[in-house]
Amino acid sequence: MSNATPTPGRLGTRRPLAITIGVLVVLLIAFFAFASVYADVLWYKQLGYLNVLTAQWYAAAAFFVAGFIAMAVPVWLSIQIAYRRRPVYARLNSQLDRYQDVIEPLRKLLTWGVPALLGVFAGLSTATRWQLAMLSFNSVSIGQTDPQFNMDISFYLFNLPFYQAAVALFSAIVLLSGLAALITNYVYGSIAVAKRELRVAKAARIQLAVIAAIYIALQAVSIWLDQFATMTSDKGLITGAGYTDVNATIPGLQILSVIAILVALLFIVTAFTGRWRLPLVGTAMLVVAGLILTMGYPWVMQRFIVDPSERSLEEPYIARNIDLTREAYGISDVEEIPYNATTDATAGALRADAETTASIRIIDPALVSASFAQLEQFKQYYAFAPELDVDRYNIDGKSQDAVVAVRELNQAGIGSSQSWYNNTLVYTHGYGMVSAYGTERSTDGQPVFLEAGIPSSGELGKFEPRIYFGENSPLYSIVGGTSSTKPVELDYPASGEQNEQVYTTFAGNGGPKLDNIFNRLVYALKFQSEEILLSDAVTNDSQIIYSRNPLERVKKVAPYLTLDSDPYPTVVDGKVLWVIDAYTTSENYPYSKVESLSSVISDQPEASNAFTLDNVNYIRNSVKATVDAYDGSVTLYTWDENDAVLKTWQKIYPSNIKPMSEMSAELMSHVRYPTDLFKAQRSILGQYHVTDAGSFYSSDDAWVTPNDPTAATDTTKYQSPYYLTMKVPGADKPAYSIYSTFIPKASGTSSRNVLTGYLVADADAGAEKGKRSADYGKLRLLTLPKDVTVPGPGQVQNNFNADPAVSKELNLLSQGSTNVLKGNLLTLPVGGGLLYVQPVYVQSTGNTSYPLLKKILVAFGDKIAFEDTLPLALDALFGGNAGVDDPTNGGAEAPEPDPAADNGGNTPSTNSTLNQALQAAKAALADREAARIAGDWAAYGVADAALTEALTKALAASNQ
Repeated sequence: MSNATPTPGRLGTRRPLAITIGVLVVLLIAFFAFASVYADVLWYKQLGYLNVLTAQWYAAAAFFVAGFIAMAVPVWLSIQIAYRRRPVYARLNSQLDRYQDVIEPLRKLLTWGVPALLGVFAGLSTATRWQLAMLSFNSVSIGQTDPQFNMDISFYLFNLPFYQAAVALFSAIVLLSGLAALITNYVYGSIAVAKRELRVAKAARIQLAVIAAIYIALQAVSIWLDQFATMTSDKGLITGAGYTDVNATIPGLQILSVIAILVALLFIVTAFTGRWRLPLVGTAMLVVAGLILTMGYPWVMQRFIVDPSERSLEEPYIARNIDLTREAYGISDVEEIPYNATTDATAGALRADAETTASIRIIDPALVSASFAQLEQFKQYYAFAPELDVDRYNIDGKSQDAVVAVRELNQAGIGSSQSWYNNTLVYTHGYGMVSAYGTERSTDGQPVFLEAGIPSSGELGKFEPRIYFGENSPLYSIVGGTSSTKPVELDYPASGEQNEQVYTTFAGNGGPKLDNIFNRLVYALKFQSEEILLSDAVTNDSQIIYSRNPLERVKKVAPYLTLDSDPYPTVVDGKVLWVIDAYTTSENYPYSKVESLSSVISDQPEASNAFTLDNVNYIRNSVKATVDAYDGSVTLYTWDENDAVLKTWQKIYPSNIKPMSEMSAELMSHVRYPTDLFKAQRSILGQYHVTDAGSFYSSDDAWVTPNDPTAATDTTKYQSPYYLTMKVPGADKPAYSIYSTFIPKASGTSSRNVLTGYLVADADAGAEKGKRSADYGKLRLLTLPKDVTVPGPGQVQNNFNADPAVSKELNLLSQGSTNVLKGNLLTLPVGGGLLYVQPVYVQSTGNTSYPLLKKILVAFGDKIAFEDTLPLALDALFGGNAGVDDPTNGGAEAPEPDPAADNGGNTPSTNSTLNQALQAAKAALADREAARIAGDWAAYGVADAALTEALTKALAASNQ
């Protein structure tokens, strides 16, 4: 029987091998970590924002060290003092002897190890919260004070959060130091319990009493700071201090803070006298006083004084909340305009608003993505966003609203041809901007493009069409190369029968260079792709581009900004740029209502999550950012020069934001009032349009955004705000604007879908280099009279659906293999009232079908019209020429009504028959073309028969 016990020689052989393997594992892990960090350095350096990364590193490292020292040193000193001043000849019991026998061999390790471990935790905590300290150290004055303490509001935004965090950290340090001292003194006999008697050595008494005094003093500071925290508390009727807070809680906290200071002094006295009774009694009294002053007395005051007279007592504090909430959300200067809307559609009522009605956008960006795809996608490896964007361009000296999209790369469309080589080196970018007139359609209902095709052509002039950076770009691509290298990047499919492909080589500076083996190794590890290291297609001139989503790029270079959720592409100065609005936010503005940002910008009306981490009560659109779709370069521009929060961040990250004066005139003409800011403001204005504190308390005039009437039956969501060019009451001229509507806030059967308000913001910044239009951002709130019932969007949609003539025609349109899609329901303050316009699309159910704009629904008051074009619909609604050009009629105005027409709007005898036949022929021709494009040959046959029948009737009427 062999002996399985390993010999000492074998053990000696295995130990170096195990050590070697362990060292190699550690080095491998360290290299992976280093590769990730180094890749970040290369990315930030190439983009020109390396100081953003290094600033975070330096700050985090500095605060880690500070936190480590702040925790480790006091705990170490506490243990050392307790050990060095232990009684030399203390009589210990057997249990303590055993403790010492166990601890003594490890004493040095514990003395250094415990403080170091606690220091690491404290360092990590402070390292992740360095922004609080840096904001406090670099704070900029707001120049406005709070109404309670007369402190500059910057104190609440920057200093108070840091002070509270610092006091909490130092309290934890002192508490842990005291605990370490207590344990050490007990183990080494400085504290002993014998025969129900507590004996404390003098050294231990002084040490513990001083620590207790410091801890209580810190609590006094914390309690003193708590009174300022009432300015942002949302636990009461309003955000901010109410009657009970001002008259009970705040004085109670002040008194309690003084009591805590006195108790701390009692502990100092005990350090010298050795009498513990007074500080212990004082501590008990402090606890009791805390319960009475911060809970009992405020409860009694609220219950028996405030609640019976809440409206009158809270009125001045509600007024504070109203004023500061409106200021914090940028709505204090909203211009309220009484709008005595009429509901009677009279002939010629729209003539004065011809400029607005001529700019009504009938192309719905939420529905025409499929149309763009079928008409402009060209190849399966291109794609458009599910919902398109809106912009405006100056065409022939006139501002033209447009629906826009970039033709992005869709690698999934390659199908079975996907490979690392194709995905990384060949299919690297999308191509072209596609833009359609927002106010026009073709005779068969298609969008009319002002920029389209491959290569791009149209009204937007020459620009770089390649889209390397977009919302749907691949994870990473390797681009570039020497001029002698044959291009391998697919640029676009050439036209012609041979279906040739055009190739290109990226010539910009879009990503870190792979000009050495080490960089290639780093990125091979980052993307888990050995091909980066081994492929002969990767040369020293190759670049690797990644983090390509515009929002992601801006967020990485400006982590202190909150970004708008809706970036949009535009052609500016010969480039396709993504424009992104960025905000500075805070949740510490005194007396301002706290909201979850994700909740108020969402179109979902569900209550906000109580655990959201994006609470704000202050917001400013302080920065406009652009991302070049070709090379990914990020540029930040200051938009609100007066924002103290941005000024503070600029002191932390200097030189990263350019002044507005460097914005080109063309870029100025394409920035707009941001969507998310407008949503947040309309949410606040639903309640805070009321400036009278008594009315605000009663909530007798609260508003809410109406639900989207075009949403699916199983979906409830708010109606989105819309961009339109229009002239609103109070404005001097038409302007590109964003608007939304309000209805009364109610629930259950008491809800009324009637308009109460119309909010519009001037979104046109002008077209002057570096200078914003004086009217940009002007908020106007049209308030409708309470004695006139103006239908809201839901009621108008219901009227559309219930109208017999409309319902009949919609049923005819939806017969067979077609569906009717109702577009966005637009609301315009024209003609002395509110005009509703809704495009109606028809789409075949075939796989290659797309929506065609066939009809226009309009409503004014309770009167509606349903026609083929907007001019015809408005003429039918108002009984006369509305002054709207008909793009399908060569841009001419709709014809004047025949003077011989009767009251029903029909011309007599043969003219009526001929006109009806021609209209039927026109509709049948459009239906036949739509069926041909959709491949619906059954519908094609029906439409062809209808066309033949209509033409026969027209010929007969003409002969007659």
